[in-house]
Amino acid sequence: MNRFVQRWGVFVGLVVVWELVTWYADDPFFPRPTVIAESARELWFTGPLNTLFLTDTVFEHVFPSVGRLLAGWAMAAVIGISLGVALGRSPKGMQYAGPLLTFMRSIPPPALVPVFLLLFNVGTQMQLVTIVFGVLWPILLNSVDGARSVDATKYETSAVFRIPKPQWVLGVVLPSAAPKIFAGLRVSLSLSLVLMVVSELVGTDNGIGSQLLVAQREFDFPDMWAGIILLGVLGYALNTVLLAFERKALAWQPKQERTPATVEEKV
Repeated sequence: MNRFVQRWGVFVGLVVVWELVTWYADDPFFPRPTVIAESARELWFTGPLNTLFLTDTVFEHVFPSVGRLLAGWAMAAVIGISLGVALGRSPKGMQYAGPLLTFMRSIPPPALVPVFLLLFNVGTQMQLVTIVFGVLWPILLNSVDGARSVDATKYETSAVFRIPKPQWVLGVVLPSAAPKIFAGLRVSLSLSLVLMVVSELVGTDNGIGSQLLVAQREFDFPDMWAGIILLGVLGYALNTVLLAFERKALAWQPKQERTPATVEEKV
């Protein structure tokens, strides 16, 4: 309880300082938090009763953006974990694939947006490809590292008992690699939020990113800051849900086998 009060007490204190500083500066580029909150309320919470007071903006822009974010992240997770475990358990897999993976992950995903536009045209498909390409690498590399870290004793025991390969992967490799896989999933979730916005800044009128661009072009700074705050809230909420799921999924493991606590877990 004390940690909760301290954490949110600091947050509230910073918001109060922000309010006072922006009130004193009176700069249109940096509106006060109360002005941003009022703009956010008008944008998202002044709809009719039958939509739980949510506005059309939420249904037309926020929900589609969150859907693309989660879909791209989930697709990257499936591809990254599957390929990473396969490469990690292959004696020569990373020797051949390593240089190619290093080359591809060194390319900034925003630099490939024009290429994806040419290949997939404007729309959800292009946005999903951008997100998947950008967030794949942390999951893939952590999965490779996790699969390699399986205890040799477990491998020898499974060989003695002639455990089938699928059962070995699902029952031994994945649980042993789970801490590092979850570390990659946490990093990739934050990246997916960034790439979701980047993919929506180009050639589309749908999504949070496009609305940020519209607000910037129209010099509607309260709406722009409301969108930025929304992205922060989404990132915090998604990370909190993932951390809660991770704790439950790894509850069976001894604490010393888990990955070191991240900043999010400590606070």
